Amino acid sequence: MIEAYAFFAMFVIQIVAMSGLYPAWFTRYARRQTASLPAERLAQLYPGVDVGRVQERFLTRYRAMNIGVAVLGVLLLGWLFNYMQRPDWEDGPVEALVCGYFLVQVLPIGLIAWLAVRFNNVYKPALLEGKRKAVLQRRGLFDFVSPSVVGLAILGYFLFVAFVIYILRDPFPGFAGPVSIGGMTLVYVLQGAVVYAMLYGKKPNPFETHAGRVRTIGLVVKSSVYTCIACVAFVSLNFTLVLLELQRWEPFALSVFFVITALLSVMGMMSPPRSSDDDGLDTEERTTPEARDLPA
Repeated sequence: MIEAYAFFAMFVIQIVAMSGLYPAWFTRYARRQTASLPAERLAQLYPGVDVGRVQERFLTRYRAMNIGVAVLGVLLLGWLFNYMQRPDWEDGPVEALVCGYFLVQVLPIGLIAWLAVRFNNVYKPALLEGKRKAVLQRRGLFDFVSPSVVGLAILGYFLFVAFVIYILRDPFPGFAGPVSIGGMTLVYVLQGAVVYAMLYGKKPNPFETHAGRVRTIGLVVKSSVYTCIACVAFVSLNFTLVLLELQRWEPFALSVFFVITALLSVMGMMSPPRSSDDDGLDTEERTTPEARDLPA
């Protein structure tokens, strides 16, 4: 029963982390980002709109949804506790419920993102900023992630492929080796595409400052690389548990994976607020030798 109690403890952490701590971090992050923008700039972006009041309305809805999700998680935990007390409980239904609950946990942030996009489309004026100092500085992957971490992600992929090939010599029932390799390859390709788009793609938001853009790139690139490492580690651990006939530890491992995924997504929210002096705007003194005057 130790695997069941370990899962209960981790599932409680999943509820608290994703429906309690994550919303708190996100709320502070959103308020901090708004406070870092001068009032004149907010008035330019959203004329006639009380951005603070709109933001608080969004955040109130967000907190309410997360409270509801947390209550649902407690109810689910009670049902799982009763089910897993039975000697014949199976890990499959538990994993399915944990996955479903994780999807429910990410719904509030998805809804807030959708509302924010709608708000921007309705209120943000379709205007271009005037001329501003654009810093032309070539940036690569290693400017945001250390080579050792990138090497670990690449090594993890090849070790995963080797591990799958090893299992194929004497596969356990239901093992789909080529599908596993294909799925992991797809994860790496998609994350690589995200990294490439962030590093070399066009600036999606013309109102974003240079410092803000660099910070966003760093957050997305780090999250993508660490996500690859986390996926390889989790799937490999899952296969190992099956080989060792410890399938009942899989719900615990799955909940750990979801908590780690949530922590990866809040890395950028933990950094200190960016001041308006970091925006690289306005004066000639803030322009570095590598900077040139370009229209936005």
